[in-house]
Order: sequence, then structure tokens, then C-alpha cells
Amino acid sequence: PYDRELCVPMPGMDFQEISSGADYCTFKMGAEVVTAVGDFAASAFESMGGSAMSGATTETFGDWVGDFQRTIDTFIVTSVLSFLFGILFLVVLRFTVGLCVWLAVGITVLMFWFGGAFVFVLSGQCSGSGVFETGRQVAVAVVVAGAAAAKNAASGIDAPSEELTAALNGTDYRGGQRRTTSGKSCQVWDDQTSMPMYNSTNYPSSGLTDSKTGASVAFCRNPSNSGDVNIAKTIWCVTSDVNLPWEECLPIGVIQPICSHGYEITDQNMRDALYYSSFVIWAMGLIWNIVIVCMVGRIRLAIALNKVAAVFLASNPFVLLVPIVQALLGCTWCLLWFLSASFLISQVPDSYTPKGYYATYAEAYGTSGSCAFWEFGDQCSGTPGVCTDSWPNGFVWKDNICEVMLDGMTKCYRCAPPRYVFDFRFAVSFFVFLWNNAFNIAMGQIIIAFAVSGWFFLPKDEKWKTPTVLKGIRTVFRYHIGSVAFGSFIVAVVEFIRYLMMYFEKQAQAQKNRVLVLLLKIVQCCIWCFEKCVKFLNKNAYIQIALKGKNFCCSAKAAFFLILRNALRFGTIAALGGIIHCIGFFCICTATCVMGYFIVRAMHPDVSPGMPCICFGFVGYLVAKLFMGTFGLAVETSLQCFIACEEMKLSGDFIPACLKKFVDDQPEVKPKADAPNA
Repeated sequence: PYDRELCVPMPGMDFQEISSGADYCTFKMGAEVVTAVGDFAASAFESMGGSAMSGATTETFGDWVGDFQRTIDTFIVTSVLSFLFGILFLVVLRFTVGLCVWLAVGITVLMFWFGGAFVFVLSGQCSGSGVFETGRQVAVAVVVAGAAAAKNAASGIDAPSEELTAALNGTDYRGGQRRTTSGKSCQVWDDQTSMPMYNSTNYPSSGLTDSKTGASVAFCRNPSNSGDVNIAKTIWCVTSDVNLPWEECLPIGVIQPICSHGYEITDQNMRDALYYSSFVIWAMGLIWNIVIVCMVGRIRLAIALNKVAAVFLASNPFVLLVPIVQALLGCTWCLLWFLSASFLISQVPDSYTPKGYYATYAEAYGTSGSCAFWEFGDQCSGTPGVCTDSWPNGFVWKDNICEVMLDGMTKCYRCAPPRYVFDFRFAVSFFVFLWNNAFNIAMGQIIIAFAVSGWFFLPKDEKWKTPTVLKGIRTVFRYHIGSVAFGSFIVAVVEFIRYLMMYFEKQAQAQKNRVLVLLLKIVQCCIWCFEKCVKFLNKNAYIQIALKGKNFCCSAKAAFFLILRNALRFGTIAALGGIIHCIGFFCICTATCVMGYFIVRAMHPDVSPGMPCICFGFVGYLVAKLFMGTFGLAVETSLQCFIACEEMKLSGDFIPACLKKFVDDQPEVKPKADAPNA
């Protein structure tokens, strides 16, 4: 393969892209060469380029596999270290979660303000000026205008007029601007030595002196006399910077000057859209600031709950084995199901596709329009073929032995069946697959919920001594398997309906029904949203089961109304939880990749670290997913435990120290004897 810029035409040879929009091209024999050597030889020559690329790709992939095999020892060491990084992150998070949360909140605030400023700068960027240069000019103009307004308000002095006549190039300007566009201060005209010819003596009518005292001033001006030919295009001054003798100025209050040489964004409507969008972003930032101020108490509660979850994981590290066992069981189940499903879908009935002959390829395969999905019309509609009118589609082949009709028409095209089909047997098997997956996930959630709630209500002295994971497993398997099965059944039904709509969409595509395809996509989106809500409610229902010991339906109802009563708390936990999860993924993945890189360079200096580092990043992601998933569920369970203490007026030494202040603020506390049966 060659870079596109190297694809220079040569005599007898043309070049073509490997695919549309590709960055590589290969050669193609010219028409005159094809004529000379024949089609067969030309096609052989052309295939050499693709064969060379295929060989190079295979060789590269082989090198990657070889690098991984040679560094398998570093892979094992790095995987173990990745787990240690996850534990270390949780330990550090326990003491720095407040800093991380407030830092993240501050970053979101800055994103609004700087985002609006960036859009505002783009709306007035002059042609040839950089974004940073324009941004600095806008910042200086805003600061100078604000400082001047504050000074005038404090002193009670009326500000001088900042009027500047563009037709006179600003020679009539008598305002109080003391700064250039880059923020440099101006020198007194009669005292400066960089350009001594510009003084009040040579330019007595240019406003270089104070009209009342007669003293020379340090304001921006455009000195000129009547009859001068060379006059600056706007106001300027001699700066105090020795490396920049002079620079242009803007009148105070002018934030976006008119660009006489045009704008970087030439479309006026686009500039207006950016201009007004900047104020919308700033308004959203202001609203976000108000929300943060009103949510300070809930943010502090969220920080305390994250600390509680970190303490729980530190005192019960074996809880991390729960998602590991889940993953192993899930992989084993998926492998077995894939083997059985492969047998089911490979049994294609002999009558699935027609056995006849067809005159044209279009009749057998069908036609399709070339319109985008939002375009409609007769030109956009296609016709289904007799071989491809149902999904999964077969394919069309041309038989050497054709069928000749009585009218002399020759029919050579025939239908071939697809490699797989989906029937009722597969639908039943697929539903069982979804149900088992949902059951596996639900078991992990409810076991962790039982472990966290049991630990939460233990006396302070027993929190580091009494393991709660095994007790939670025994309780779940003895009393709550039915609740887990019923909740996972509901999730499986919703997921199955969504996949069924996807199947109908494929059938509509085979029938060339573009309207039905679009409607089914919308239905799938709605079902997906509903599925997320059901999964969220199920997870909180399992936590309620761990707290109250009731059945699934009662717990789901209690969880629903609990979320309604504490919607802001749940929303705050979810938002801050997303921030902490991002920090966790970044720290664990980065630490794993960096440490793995140095280990590879130390143990195998002759091996390229590229492919091993990709594997290390994948391991780091899995470890981060394991730790942060368990941590997030511990936070949510701790929240419901806290709400239970709050609503039931419970207090005592069993409450973690991080939450003690929040619980003690509630009046009429009860003894721990009335605590939920966790």
C-alpha cells in the first residue's frame, strides 16, 4: 500500500482507492495495457497489490500475537499489579473522595464558563487571527471595561466619552483607555523615548494632554495634524514593553471590534448563532452554579456515602470475589449456550428458499434505493427479491444449466439458503439465555446488597471483625432465590421484546419497507429506555430485600416510592458516582498500562511494547469495571441504609463515623433494636 499523496499516475498504470475514503490506494492496469495483455493477465497484475496488503496485514497480526506470547509472563505480573492498583485506589479514595468530588464539580463549572467564552470568541474572530489571540484580546477588553466601571463608580466621576469615529480613524478619540489590545500599559506621551516625535508639541490638537491641567496623559490616541498623509487606521499608544514599542487599542467597552478584513467564519448567520449560543451556555452555567449551591448538603452526603463504601470494601475485601465468580459463571454459561445455539440456527429447512429459476438477478435478489434514511419518494423505494424477501437472507447464484421457457426466455438465476435461520426453538433458547444472564447479574447485586447492609448495622467494634459476605450468600440462597428469579424474569422479558423488535426490523428491511424500519427503530429506543428503568428499579428492589427481607413485589414498590421521596439524593449520588467512576477507570487503566510498559521494557527489551500495552489496557479496564461496579453498588446500598436510619429515627454506635453527623441531626432517634432486619 502507498500513501494517497504518492499515488502519481504512471504510463500504463492507474491508481484507485482500496475503499471509499480509505487512506491507501493500489494500482490498476491502464485501459491500453488491458487491451494489450488481455483481461486475464490484467486482473492477475491488479490482484498483486491486494495480495501484498493482505500478506503485510497477516504478517503484522502474526507479529502482534508473537509479541503477546513472548510477554505472557509480564501479562500475568501486570494483571496481579492491576488488582493491587484497584485496592490502592479505593484506599486513597477513602481519604481523597471529597477533594475529587469538589474538584470535578469545579471543573464542570469552568467548562460552562470557558465553553461559553470559547463560543463567544469564535463569533467575533477576525480573519487571520488565532483563537488564543482573539481570546486574549476579548479578556483584556472585559477586564479593562470592568475595572474602569468599578473605578468610576467608586470615585463618583463621570467617565469620559469612548466615542470613536471610524471615518476619522479614531483621531477624535478622547476616551480613557490605558491598555492595548494585548493588555500592555501605555506610556505618557511626552515622557516616552521609543517614538519621541509623537508628543504634545508636535501634535497639539490630538488630545495628548489633559484638557484641565495641561499635563501629558498616557491614554490611547491617534496623533495627527491637518494635512498628514500617513495616519494610523485606529487609536494606539507607546507601550511600556521594550520589545513592543507600540500597539493598537480598543475603546473601553468594545469587546468585539468590527473586522475590516473579514471574519474567520464568513457566514453572518453562523456568527450570530455562535454569539447567542455563548449567552445560552453562560445562562446554563449560572443555573448550574445555583444548583450546586442549593445541593451542597446533598453533595456532602454523597461524599460521606462514598467514604462509607470505601471503608466497607477495605473491611470486606472478599466481596470482590462475587463479581469474579459471576464473570466465570457467565462466560461458562455463554460458551455452552453458544454451542447449543449454533446447532439450532444451523438447521436451515430445505423449503426456506424457493427452488425455481429466475430470468434476472434483480428479480432474484431485488433492488434497493440509494436515498438517505430521511428521504422518501418513489425513487427511494426498492423491491424485495424472491430469494431475499425474508431475514436471514440467502444469496443468488447463476446456474450453468439454465431453464428455457416456451417463449425462449432463459432463466439461470437460483436461490441459495442462508447459513443460519431463527425459528421458535431458537427464540425459546434465546429467552432462557437472557433470563440466565439477568439472574446471574441479579444474584451478584443482591449478595453485595446483603453484605453491605449487614455490615452497615453491625456495632462499631465488629465492623472489622465480622465477615458479612458468606452470611449474605447463605441468606440469599435460602430465602430469596424466588425473588431474584422473578426480578430477572421481568428484565429478560423486556430485553426479549426489544430483540424481537430488532428481528422485525430486519424483516422489514428485507421487505424494503423503510417506514416500518424507522418506526421499529423508534420502538426499540423506547423499549431500551424502559429496560434501563426496570434494571434500575430491580437493583434498588434487591437492596430493599436485603434491608427488609420482603418479597420482590413489595420491595420493588417500596424502592419506587423511596426513589420518588429522595429523587434529588439519588440523582446526586448518580451524578457524582459517574464522576468517581471515570476517575477510577482512568487511574487504574493508566497505572496498569504505565507499569506494564516498564515491566515489558525491563523483561523483554527486544519486544515492541505496543501489543502488550493494548492487552494491559484491556486488563486494567476489566479490573476497573470490577472494582468500580462493586463500589457503586456499595454506595447505593449505603444510601438506602442511611435513609432507613433517617426515616425510622435510628441512631447508635453502629452508624459509620462519616454518616454520624447526618443521622444525629435527625430528632427523636430510636435505639438500634428497631433497625431493619438486615
